[in-house]
Amino acid sequence: MAASLVTSRTPPLPAERFFRTSLSLLILTSVLTLVSTGKLDVFTIVVAPLAALYKGYRWWHDRPAEFTPRAATWCVLGYLAFLPVDVLFLSRFFVGNSSNPPLYAALLAAVHFLIYVMLVRFYSAVSDRDATFLSMLSFAGILAAAVLTVDTTFLVFFFVFLLFGVAAFVGMELRRGAVGAVTPSPNLQPERDRRLTRALSFAALTVALGAMVFGSGLFFFFPRFNAGYLGNASFSPSLMTGFSENVELGQIGEIKKNSAVVMRVQTGRPLGYDRLRWRGIALTTFDGKRWTSPERGAQTLSPSLDGWIYVADPAQKTDALGPGILYTVYLEPIATDAIFVPGKAISLKGNFTGEGGNSFSAMRRTYIFRDSTGTLLNPFHNYSALRYGGFSRFPPLNAAKLRAALADYSQEIAETYLQLPPRLDPRIPELAREIAKNAKTPFDIALVMESYLRDRFAYTLNLTGKPGDDPLAHFLFETRAGHCEYFASAMTVMLRTLGIPAREVNGFLPGEYNDLGGDYIVRASDAHSWVEVYFPGNEWQVFDPTPAAPENSGNFLTRLGQYADWLQITWSEWVIGYDFAHQLVLAQNLQRTSKSWSETARDWFRAKQQASRKWMQSWQFQHGAIGFLLPVFLVALLVALRFNLFAELIRRVRLFLQLRSARSAQSNPQLASRLYSELLRILARRGLLRVESQTPFEFAAAVNSPNLASPVLEFTQIYAHARFGGAPCDITRLRQLLDQIRFALRAR
Repeated sequence: MAASLVTSRTPPLPAERFFRTSLSLLILTSVLTLVSTGKLDVFTIVVAPLAALYKGYRWWHDRPAEFTPRAATWCVLGYLAFLPVDVLFLSRFFVGNSSNPPLYAALLAAVHFLIYVMLVRFYSAVSDRDATFLSMLSFAGILAAAVLTVDTTFLVFFFVFLLFGVAAFVGMELRRGAVGAVTPSPNLQPERDRRLTRALSFAALTVALGAMVFGSGLFFFFPRFNAGYLGNASFSPSLMTGFSENVELGQIGEIKKNSAVVMRVQTGRPLGYDRLRWRGIALTTFDGKRWTSPERGAQTLSPSLDGWIYVADPAQKTDALGPGILYTVYLEPIATDAIFVPGKAISLKGNFTGEGGNSFSAMRRTYIFRDSTGTLLNPFHNYSALRYGGFSRFPPLNAAKLRAALADYSQEIAETYLQLPPRLDPRIPELAREIAKNAKTPFDIALVMESYLRDRFAYTLNLTGKPGDDPLAHFLFETRAGHCEYFASAMTVMLRTLGIPAREVNGFLPGEYNDLGGDYIVRASDAHSWVEVYFPGNEWQVFDPTPAAPENSGNFLTRLGQYADWLQITWSEWVIGYDFAHQLVLAQNLQRTSKSWSETARDWFRAKQQASRKWMQSWQFQHGAIGFLLPVFLVALLVALRFNLFAELIRRVRLFLQLRSARSAQSNPQLASRLYSELLRILARRGLLRVESQTPFEFAAAVNSPNLASPVLEFTQIYAHARFGGAPCDITRLRQLLDQIRFALRAR
């Protein structure tokens, strides 16, 4: 017969509170895991956890089920009629600018339905079958959360779910086994129920930890396979916007108010390059308000036989471009096809399709685009998290060579990078000529213009006044304050009025370097615009006229965030991106580490052995008389080990301490069992052995000595009532009977 979930009309079963608490927390953890993904709507985020908490509170206080099974069934059937409305309208309203709105809306509606069915079943649960079904629904919630996110928060919630899942099934099995058995009510023995709860909690924790350790080992050593059907689908309700082929003045200023992490760039060390930027999109055409890049034929770049995509021109592959750096980029979903790289990118390697994991065969199927501005584009879009590696060089700023560059520009360069808006305020060319009046070369003009804007204008994200039809003139002659794209646009346009080719580039500042993970944390607030100026024979050089923003001082929360980032990048590298190549690296590292550890251990043991030998020789020389006692000590030690004297001493000490513990501990029936074992040991030493087939009372009846029969029988009765009958254990009387039995045996 299936057990019923306890109500006010049914007697409680053993570990009932433990079972109810575990199952309630299991359901709550499943709901919170779905909420923590950040993909659900505000109504579900608030209502679902509160509903689970409220039901858990009522269940803890023995309140009956709110719904009958029949009413719960009708509620579920009624929601099925509402489900198409959720898929087609409500969930579509919350998907924002997701890369796949229909698929995301369907998944979000399915999660709504899952949470609804889970809560309805929770409010109508009356049997163990309902509890089993609730556990299955909770696990389905965990699987849905795994589809929605790959964040480290999910790992934490999954471990908590595993703990409560083990506890719930342990409690369920204990209750199922107690159905029909004659057991005392836990309400009559609260101390025993508390001890059982502690034991079950420890057992659940041990099993959960063992499963985590064993499962982690299986994860790292089992062969890795490609991602599943949903591996390339992005379920982000909104993508980071602002970096596209069209950027309007003031747009990046809104992005910089967002502190969300856009990408992490693992370099292993600080790069120490003052012009370090994560280059994204280069823009060529300005109409007075907006920067664009006209459609041009992009070049398709495919991977070579070694899997690397060589993106640089042959002239850029030499060592003359300065020091090189290897890096790995972990890019979050973002509404741009740009591939962000530092300095002059030479080669890239990664699965830009997002399909099939990071296997070598998947990388061979990928390709990227490079346009005429050097912008690298992902034709498969960055709508899902992307991981790729690269090699770049940092071009040195050779002032002498740049000053010697001739102002001889090709027709294509002049037509593209000397373009000006049709209606340009005449004050802007005048200001450019005023700034450059003492500069002799294009390089000196670029330097003095960079310094002029950086020193005489202010940086702010809160623009005042109305820019009108000419925001650039409003910035230069009225507010004299703005954010990065105003500075970059002003310098680019003024250089073009002087006949110097220039373009605006959008990307990110270096961000915060985390020494724990060896990576740069790049946030949306690091979005930035700067200028690239063309010098014939020296390609494009970076200039940044934007004043530096004030830096925040580090504190405890900053360091805590760095630990969280280190955990996130480790998770991305060794869990999300874990493949066969990582397995080879792990195996090689384990082999080297184990060999190093074994050699270190042998050297340490050898050194300690020599030091101990020298110390013993020195001590024996100084204490010659005591040295003769060493053989006696060794003989005594061997005798103690032979007759198990140490174990006997430990047993006596433990029994002595338990007999003098608090009265609440003395009522423990296990102590009665230990005293009964002591009785059997005492009698066995006098030849009175208990046969394994004898019950305690049969053995007591077999003791027919006049002075022993009565105390042994009374001792057995007290022990049996405490051990099997649930009666309090009279430790004082048992000790008196033991002393009486010892005295009678000595008298014999």
